[in-house]
Amino acid sequence: MPINEKIIGIYSCGPTVYWNQHVGHMYAYVQWDTMVRALRYQNYDVKWVMNITDVGHLTSDEDAGEDKMEKGAKREGLTVWQIADKYIAQFKESMGFLNISEPNVLCRATEHISEQIDLIKKIEANGFAYKTKTGLVFDTGKFVDYAKFANLNLSEQDAGARVVVDEDKKNPWDFLLWVTNQPEHIMKWDSPWGVGFPGWHIECTAMSTKYLGAQFDIHTGGIEHIPVHHTNEVAQAFGAFGRQTANYWLHNNWLLINGEKMSKSLGNNILASDLVVKGYDPLALRYLILTSHYRQGMNFTWESLDAAGTALKRLRNKFNEVKGTGRIDEGYKTEFLNAINDDLNFSKALALIWTLLDDKNVSAEDKLATILDFDRVLGLDLGKTDKTEEMEIPEEIKKLVEKREKLRKEKKFAEADKIRSKISDLGFKVSDSAGEQKITKD
Repeated sequence: MPINEKIIGIYSCGPTVYWNQHVGHMYAYVQWDTMVRALRYQNYDVKWVMNITDVGHLTSDEDAGEDKMEKGAKREGLTVWQIADKYIAQFKESMGFLNISEPNVLCRATEHISEQIDLIKKIEANGFAYKTKTGLVFDTGKFVDYAKFANLNLSEQDAGARVVVDEDKKNPWDFLLWVTNQPEHIMKWDSPWGVGFPGWHIECTAMSTKYLGAQFDIHTGGIEHIPVHHTNEVAQAFGAFGRQTANYWLHNNWLLINGEKMSKSLGNNILASDLVVKGYDPLALRYLILTSHYRQGMNFTWESLDAAGTALKRLRNKFNEVKGTGRIDEGYKTEFLNAINDDLNFSKALALIWTLLDDKNVSAEDKLATILDFDRVLGLDLGKTDKTEEMEIPEEIKKLVEKREKLRKEKKFAEADKIRSKISDLGFKVSDSAGEQKITKD
């Protein structure tokens, strides 16, 4: 049950904008967007808040390593601010391709430094923080249920197994609230504990409570967040407010590609824009994602995307066959509601559409009206045109882009530049972003 009868507050852990967000990342946002749509479909007033991490997320996900934003800036010869803006734009573009609603609040960590400092002050005043040579540290020993959220067995963890040990820390899993020992860090601010920058975990607690209050309904994130990031969020909330902030925590499993986790380091990452370049409607990916359950994750293959694209086209073709309007079938609507309220069983909701299409007892007009009503939740834009048609990228351009990519991999850069010029002459622009090619109208 929601805290308020018809109002639901949701906070989603958003992207760290130091690089492109590939479809493995976007898997989660499709699931959470569909959840938000499902709640709004049932007349809940939903406030959806998502953070943008643009400082403090270190490469270890804990208290060690380089800030990912600075790593991205060095990789591309840009400032950290330029890197953030570039990949926020890429994230929003991917949201558009996949018809993901923009959250009510999309908040950047660097624009909420004062809120993070204020929250840390509260945690310190409540006796949950102490200083070391690295900064201000959260004292997990003061929170007896620290291991409970992720079911951690701290007694089996060697010192330094989870983080690089700061010998001043009382426990190796104590974590930084404010970092002061990195004078060369580009992004830094004044604070009561010295010049520095916030730890990664504090931003989510600070921004979620700023926009949703100290207690809200749902917090979402990936399963990788459970043992460290969300465990630390729970601890921070206890230190500041004496209780958890979120009533429910929902965690999505991963999208795999051919059985492996999608990652930049493995070189198997695919962007939503890549699908368009290859001639796919990116909403075929949304359809494919909705055939899976968020807790189980999904194995992506090009064959499965082809099948999803075929199914999506078949649905759209059904709409072209129907003239006139009908009424929503209340029996099927009840079944649809049962599906989406069964722990977000969107695959069952999709299957119901095909059952409805085969039902000879429902008129074609009523089928159309009912499925369009369901699409308010599924977000497949069934009444609209194929996204690839909207992009109007000719087959000739796609083939030239593929040829250019092949030449670049063979390090034949002069020949690749000639192809790029030819693409430009045909009215299109190809740009390179972190090793990926993107086509836009010139």
